[in-house]
Amino acid sequence: MTLKEKLLLFTLAALNFTHIMDFMIMMPLGPQLMKLFSITPQQFSLAVSAYSITAGISGFIAAFFVDRFDRKKLLFFAYIGFLVGTFACAFAPGYYALVGARVLAGLFGGMIGAQVLSIVSDTFEYERRASAMGILMTAFSLASVAGVPSGLWLASRYSWHIPFVAIGLIGVLVAFCIVFFIPNMTRHIVKDAPKGNPMQVLTDIMNTPNQMRALTLSIVLMMGHFAIIPFIAPSLVGNVGFQQDQIFLIYLVGGLLTIVASPLVGRLADQRGKLPVFRFFALFSLIPVFLITNLWPMPLWVILGISGMFFIAANGRMIPTQAMVSGVVDARHRGGFMSINSSVQQLASGLSANIAGFLVSEGPNGRIEHYNYVGYFSIVLILCSVYLAGRVKPLE
Repeated sequence: MTLKEKLLLFTLAALNFTHIMDFMIMMPLGPQLMKLFSITPQQFSLAVSAYSITAGISGFIAAFFVDRFDRKKLLFFAYIGFLVGTFACAFAPGYYALVGARVLAGLFGGMIGAQVLSIVSDTFEYERRASAMGILMTAFSLASVAGVPSGLWLASRYSWHIPFVAIGLIGVLVAFCIVFFIPNMTRHIVKDAPKGNPMQVLTDIMNTPNQMRALTLSIVLMMGHFAIIPFIAPSLVGNVGFQQDQIFLIYLVGGLLTIVASPLVGRLADQRGKLPVFRFFALFSLIPVFLITNLWPMPLWVILGISGMFFIAANGRMIPTQAMVSGVVDARHRGGFMSINSSVQQLASGLSANIAGFLVSEGPNGRIEHYNYVGYFSIVLILCSVYLAGRVKPLE
């Protein structure tokens, strides 16, 4: 890997760190926000899903024009808008203002993920792509190890507003890195090509069964994953007896494990095949999904072991999936396809968060009732994704 490639991945990973942190920090803040704003689990799930749903809509709209422009310029534009939304969250005075700020952040954030994956896919050939995706996924791990614990400490020490201020300030530095370390990405643009019908991206996808299967895989996998995410922290506090200041340990341990595991999974997927690696981790993930959604008071080290398994399995599923999905379309149409893919992922995660919100209910003393139903829902979807992945074939 050349120095330019390393700097590019560093910048994209740093960008992903702030992008993921902005989304992740909402969920462990759940118990604090539900108490502070006197809101129900359903209202909290709306605050979480507002970002995802808006991001899904904006990503869908972006699919019709992204392949006409320099990917770097589009990424920079979207990231600046995302930072504005993040600062709006930081200064939101109440629940409804926070939901509105999440909508604003999602409006621009919906374009970020697709551009990041398109830039990586354009830079790294299919045989090296999972390794690059593995490095990129360390941003999630760092967000878990450093970001979430720091954000929770800032929230408990000062206010829930402060973590969003910190994310925004870090994002300003990342914006400068985008300018200096990401080259112009215009190789996908065909000179003097007719503009064509902007709806062509949808027509191409619907007329290509392989791309439809890839999108279906993304939808099913994300729904299975994000169904259980919003209520992990509330269930640990209400059902298991965790203290609010212990929640960070879940993310600290899980993040440390995935910092090591993510690059290894990426290299393994390139060497042994994306599909076999995906299937292994998808099936392995059924164990922690079942356990997390059926927890009772038990020793701290057992809880950390279960959550650590979940983090490793979730990353192990996602890395080969991203490589497989990015390989079903050529570079000229990759931006539009990945925007649609990002859109359906965001909508799927928002939908599954709301489904989970309707399945669970709040019992006495903040207990989260019927969380096990969410786990069974997630397990069924993960099993479906194992079948669907075998039907997705890369072009390269």
